[in-house]
Amino acid sequence: MSTRGSLRRRDRGPIAACARDVDVNEGTLARSLLSRALEDADPDARTVVGLLDGIDGAHERAKLGREQARRGETVALDEL
Repeated sequence: MSTRGSLRRRDRGPIAACARDVDVNEGTLARSLLSRALEDADPDARTVVGLLDGIDGAHERAKLGREQARRGETVALDEL
């Protein structure tokens, strides 16, 4: 399962600074922030789709993840 992505240049600085302040990996912090944003978003599917559409490359990464899952290239959640 792939959870990799890339942040826009303008978003990297603040996230990197915050990650240093709380002594956590930048990727972990970014995933946590995205997860929180999705949890707090309006549950209306159109809103969630709009939020996800705003993430550069999200659709392509989702398709890749689906293909990887079909090939059995997954990691159990308790192994993350």
